[in-house]
Amino acid sequence: MQQPPPYAPQGGAPPPAAMVSKVEMTISCTGLRDADVFSKSDPICVLYNLEGSRKREIGRTERIDDNLNPKFQKQITVDYHFEEVQKLAFYLYDIDDNNNDVSKADFLGKCECTLGQIVSSTNFKRPLDYQGRNYGSISIQAQEQGGMQKSVKLTLKGVKLDKKDWFGKSDPFLEFHRQLLDGSYALAHRTEFIKNTLNPRWKPMKINTRRLCDNNPDTVIRVECFDWNSNGTHDLIGEFFTTLAELEQSSAGKTFSLVHPKKKGKRGYRHSGEIVVEQITVAREYSFLEYIQGGCELNFVVGIDFTGSNGDPRDSSSLHYLGGNTPNQYTQAITAVGNVIQDYDSDQLYPAFGFGARLPPTWQVSHQFSLNGNPQDPDCHGIPGILAAYHQCINSVQLYGPTNASPIIGNVAKMAREALHQQQAKDYFILLLITDGILTDMDQTIHMIIEASELPMSIIIVGVGNADFDDMERLDSDDELLSIGNRKAKRDIVQFVPFREFRNVPPQKLASAVLEELPDQVASYYNALHYAPINAPPT
Repeated sequence: MQQPPPYAPQGGAPPPAAMVSKVEMTISCTGLRDADVFSKSDPICVLYNLEGSRKREIGRTERIDDNLNPKFQKQITVDYHFEEVQKLAFYLYDIDDNNNDVSKADFLGKCECTLGQIVSSTNFKRPLDYQGRNYGSISIQAQEQGGMQKSVKLTLKGVKLDKKDWFGKSDPFLEFHRQLLDGSYALAHRTEFIKNTLNPRWKPMKINTRRLCDNNPDTVIRVECFDWNSNGTHDLIGEFFTTLAELEQSSAGKTFSLVHPKKKGKRGYRHSGEIVVEQITVAREYSFLEYIQGGCELNFVVGIDFTGSNGDPRDSSSLHYLGGNTPNQYTQAITAVGNVIQDYDSDQLYPAFGFGARLPPTWQVSHQFSLNGNPQDPDCHGIPGILAAYHQCINSVQLYGPTNASPIIGNVAKMAREALHQQQAKDYFILLLITDGILTDMDQTIHMIIEASELPMSIIIVGVGNADFDDMERLDSDDELLSIGNRKAKRDIVQFVPFREFRNVPPQKLASAVLEELPDQVASYYNALHYAPINAPPT
């Protein structure tokens, strides 16, 4: 089997952007301020998105008359992006006119929070702030929109496909499209192409039913078979139509005839080959949000490069320099990533390590040491605690070398292995590794990553400075799973980005780039183990 060049079909993920999760929020309040003289307040809740000093309305509930403990029926739906800090503000108003004009309404209180705090809480409840003091409370229940999801695991083969090439056979691949409400079709999945055969057998594929058919078993699915051409003008061999309901009822050996639309109805034409179902299973698939709301926590761990190539911390050119008006790249990376993940870790305690420095009093090189100076308890409290420990550490160690990352990866893998023994979707580990150069122990690091790929953990590597990071891209195995010798990773768990690509953009862009793959890594890991969320409702 061969993979096509970038402009041609790629196996698995299709070009369209990933579908955004939508979250429905149900809101209730207790003990609201009474702003009316002869009756009680008539509350309405308005949800705003906070963007710096500006706020933009997302939605609002209905108004409820004469009630200081409202339970709003109208839900507010928001787009959920894990990789962003989505700041929200819930404003309560007393509305006395039929126009629901909040500019003329009495303010009852507000609650500011992040969407991450809401979705990671089983019962989100906060006091309402009214002119600097607490007055009443708000409760918010969040639920992912879209209902139960499934995944289809499918193995297909072609039989006696039409020959499309002059000097060979065909190079067939398949495309799956779901029908939209307007009758058009959207690409859901594309297989690899197989060279020079009329009887191909494609790799087993896994397609989420949300992408395949919007979770509707009766949505029409069009399956097209093409002959791949290097110039991108692929020739249609034929197509067939089906539904998820029909696929679920299929057994091994089920056959679909490929029909070319331009040949259909012509005298003597039957079909252009057949597609045979060799194996099919449809299984319940839990989403990232279902695991988070079911009790899974993201455990944040930081590893910082203290090698001599960073430069003398007292020099303004050093990557560890702390004296400027702008935080250094290490500080920015920790803050950008940590601000997102902190909403998903209830105890706010984060182990933080350094590597590549000489430590007092013996001045021996250490490839893993606690930033807070306590080997028995490396936890730092919150993101400010990590930064405080980092700043103090800079002034107490001697930058040295070499750049060995495998000990820290191995240590986090040990934590993840202990969590795996729980045999439930409870603790997933995220290691943020920040380094200024190529790893000296690259082979050992690859071995460690391959071992960690079987564990509940992901690794984010941020390269700071201006070094050549080409070799580091190898660790971020988006196109082909990481391997060395006869060992191969079970899945892709590494995301690498050079900080310099985000130097002149808001820090949220860095967080988005390094965290965008994480929700799928978490969900796919636990789904592969057939672990349901801890507090999952019965199915």
